[in-house]
Amino acid sequence: MRLLAFLSLLALVPQEAGTASFPRKERKRREEQMPEDGDASEVLPLGNDVLNPDNYGEVIDLSNFEELTDYGDQPPEVKVTSLAPATRTSPTKSTAAPKTPSSNPTMTRLTTAGLILSSQPNHGLPTCLVCVCLGSSVYCDDIDLEDIPPLPRRTAYLYARFNRISHIRAEDFKGLTKLKRIDLSSNLISYIDNNAFCLLHALRDLILPENLLEALPVLPTGIEILDVRLNRLRSSGIQPAAFRALEKLRFLYLSDNLLDSIPGPFPLSLRSLHLQNNLIETMQRDVFCDPEEHKYTRRQLEDIRLDGNPINLSLFPSAYFCLPRLPIGCFT
Repeated sequence: MRLLAFLSLLALVPQEAGTASFPRKERKRREEQMPEDGDASEVLPLGNDVLNPDNYGEVIDLSNFEELTDYGDQPPEVKVTSLAPATRTSPTKSTAAPKTPSSNPTMTRLTTAGLILSSQPNHGLPTCLVCVCLGSSVYCDDIDLEDIPPLPRRTAYLYARFNRISHIRAEDFKGLTKLKRIDLSSNLISYIDNNAFCLLHALRDLILPENLLEALPVLPTGIEILDVRLNRLRSSGIQPAAFRALEKLRFLYLSDNLLDSIPGPFPLSLRSLHLQNNLIETMQRDVFCDPEEHKYTRRQLEDIRLDGNPINLSLFPSAYFCLPRLPIGCFT
């Protein structure tokens, strides 16, 4: 019994020694293969591509990269190309029926101001063929006109400045009963038919400066502003008492002409009278005031200009007693 126990113990001694020596040898082998502390380059097999300040430019080579483009606020342009093969279509003959001209054609024109003007002859109305029409206003400025073009019947304001119009005919404004203002400044107008304006009862402003007029036609009685500056107007070209009948006339501009006398009498509604730079040498006693009405004062007529004329205003004191202010001019 004792012998068997001894033999069993003897058999167990070498086994425990072998098993205890195995972990000891394995640990030693692994410790030999482990790197020392701080040597991080041996943990990963990076070869020669180790990052350090000496070889940074060699490891990362940016020479082959394209320079980035600064597009600012705009996204970079993306070119899209189609992978589908281009197809070629053969022309086909149209089967649509040919267009036939309309019996009442409508002409459409795009003007320089971007406005579309249409002409519909079936309505029987005049048309804007060369001018710009905005509501009741017609603008024909600086387009080398030689005559007044046909105008819509609803025209109330006509501007045809800086053209080459030389003659105003009676039929130019026929039927235009709504006309309130006509501005023909800076043309070559030398003659106006005597009855060209007389039927324009709604006309208030007639603007004709910088033309070649030598005489005035019959004027509508409702006119309020008459501007005939810088013409060749003569006293013989103004009919006697032509302005007295204009009961609403407020502003009369006749400066820079060839007048040799003051074309009075004037209506009581007149507020401003410009006659400067003419050839006036004398005046009548009753040109502004009524000699029989010494107590009457023309309070509205506050602006009279006679400067630039060869007249001595001090020689006619009785002509100003009814005026609120003396005329502007030479008193010596």
